[in-house]
Amino acid sequence: MAISRSKKSEKVQLLAKELETSTTAIIGTFSKLSVAKDYELRKVIREVGGKYRVVKNKLAAISGTGTQVEAALKGLKGVNSVAFTAGDPVALAKVFAKWAGENAAEFHFKLGIVDGKLLNVEEVKSLATMPGREEIFSKLLFLINAPAQRLATVINATGRDLAVVLGQGVEKEKFAAAGAGG
Repeated sequence: MAISRSKKSEKVQLLAKELETSTTAIIGTFSKLSVAKDYELRKVIREVGGKYRVVKNKLAAISGTGTQVEAALKGLKGVNSVAFTAGDPVALAKVFAKWAGENAAEFHFKLGIVDGKLLNVEEVKSLATMPGREEIFSKLLFLINAPAQRLATVINATGRDLAVVLGQGVEKEKFAAAGAGG
């Protein structure tokens, strides 16, 4: 069924508005994707702050003009869908790759783009294996905090060791004999 010119224009404007703030897009192709599977995919992508659209190739290219994901949407052929986000690209890639792995018969990656850099299929899959933003931040905080924790432990150890030595001296009455003889 043909779409009217005004409907196409409306779809282009809607997709362009959504893509405006996106820094990451992952393009895939599918065949024989059931409505239930499509709904499941949209749900997992929404959970990580992304959006998912099945796109018409020409409309996607027009919608992407002037955005950071423009290069990924040019020259698409066949049936395509795009998942995009302005958030964590690793989180999007992880859930998308997991779902695509479970549904390999119906879905395949074509390419991706992160901050203007085009990624091939293997790079999209390797992006999915990287640690997420939160995990990287927690590791960085640990590395920043570790020297301070070690320094505090060393400083506390001196006082603690002195207290232990004095405690042992009192227990063995080493200090009482020295005080009584003076």
